[in-house]
Amino acid sequence: MPGIDECLLDVMRLPGARGAAVVDWTSGLALGTIGESPNGDHEATAAETAEVARMAAEQPAFAEELPEAAGSAPPVEDVIVTTRSGYHVLRFVATEFDSSVFLHLWLDRAEGNLALARIRLGEIAERLVLA
Repeated sequence: MPGIDECLLDVMRLPGARGAAVVDWTSGLALGTIGESPNGDHEATAAETAEVARMAAEQPAFAEELPEAAGSAPPVEDVIVTTRSGYHVLRFVATEFDSSVFLHLWLDRAEGNLALARIRLGEIAERLVLA
């Protein structure tokens, strides 16, 4: 099972990937980064995207009844923010402990494929091992 660095390398193999990070949304800390950052600072980007992830994950409007098998999985699978030049995909990672981690992919709009990115991020999130 791949760790953070290997998963980030897999993410960057997606067509149009400009940068990626694994972020803890409760603290806003980047656990790993690769590629470019939209504002030139991976740590600032992690803190900013963590606010968006936290807002989505904690809102009752997005909560739904989860089957017992889902355990501590967050109620939201992913959040997509569309800009004029790209997409930001925040994919929540279900973990054994508190599930407060997400993958952030910055995808170029002209070169990327949003549907493919969502599918692949889901697969990568399932394989990610956090130690």
